[in-house]
Amino acid sequence: MNLKDKAAVVGVGTTKYGVFPEHDDYSLGVWAFKEALEDSGIDKSEIDGLIVNRISNYQKMAEILGINPTFIKQLPSEGRQSGTSIQLAVMAIALGIVKTVALIYGNNGKSIGMKYGGMNSTYGSGNGSEWFPYGMTSPGAHHALMFQRHMHLYGTTSEQLAAIPIAFRKHASLNPNAVMRKKITVKDHQTSRYIVEPLHIYDYCLINDGAVCMILTSKERSRNYKKKPVIISGFGQATAFTNSSVPPEDFWYEAMNETATQVYRMAEVDRNDMDGLMIYDNFSPTVLFSLEGFGFCPIGEAGEWIQNGRLELEGEFPTNTNGGHLSESYMQGWNLNVEAVRQLRGECLERQIKDANFIQYMCASPVVTSIIYRRDY
Repeated sequence: MNLKDKAAVVGVGTTKYGVFPEHDDYSLGVWAFKEALEDSGIDKSEIDGLIVNRISNYQKMAEILGINPTFIKQLPSEGRQSGTSIQLAVMAIALGIVKTVALIYGNNGKSIGMKYGGMNSTYGSGNGSEWFPYGMTSPGAHHALMFQRHMHLYGTTSEQLAAIPIAFRKHASLNPNAVMRKKITVKDHQTSRYIVEPLHIYDYCLINDGAVCMILTSKERSRNYKKKPVIISGFGQATAFTNSSVPPEDFWYEAMNETATQVYRMAEVDRNDMDGLMIYDNFSPTVLFSLEGFGFCPIGEAGEWIQNGRLELEGEFPTNTNGGHLSESYMQGWNLNVEAVRQLRGECLERQIKDANFIQYMCASPVVTSIIYRRDY
């Protein structure tokens, strides 16, 4: 089945990001849902599909919202599931199972003291405990070891890596909703404390409270609503589960290559057609791996390739223009997808990508996903 241009985003909503102890995941989800309804101009009675992510219970969420959807899904909390959730919504719409889907993500991790890692961690696959005695007790440890390997194989340096958090913080300085807005320099990056060497604190994402909602419907119906729709032109997904409890030796390149082939073929565009990129940045090195795995630069050359502002607003591929997970907030991919929509609508003011027509989201992990959004013509 050809799924190109079958669905569109007609509404997006986000909360503020920070620390909100008065909210739980449900109330944060309601906040974002109301924002998305207002953004789209849609009545909640039209919502016949609901996909929740990191919300404790789908039934309670639907009850609180006062809706009775005919299609309901609750996905695991890992950030890799944001792309999967959006693709699932597109397929349900294209198959005629539902007309309009609300996707809601709510995270009160900061207020409840959420920790990613540690001896009792079941984050991700939950099967890595055998490696805990060797210090591999967190996602950060895995990514630090992967970057060590990249440095060893290709000569990549921490100074080169600094270009990523510097660019994203520069973008965040233009985003009133970003948690961290003070610009940083290479010196700031290099003199900041290590979390897991060689990764500094600026190479780590920000755990905060917040929520995101996206409302999708068919392309045909999408033009009936308040704002110009953003079309989902292509998507792809591949997995790398074999030996996934240890850092992958190939940086997930095989799965990314497969996903890239899928997403560009479906959207009928090439990577050079992209006006901006939204790259899952739980840690700075993930951006390097993504650029190489999706073919934006040769394998081993991303450290040099990202220099001289290539990922900045006026560069060749403006990336994570909201500040990403490193500076806006860690919303596990959801805020990056919303930023893609807002960019293609031309709503980003000082951080707006000029004449944006295509923006690609990509996530490197044991579940690799990618989505290409395009402006409606």
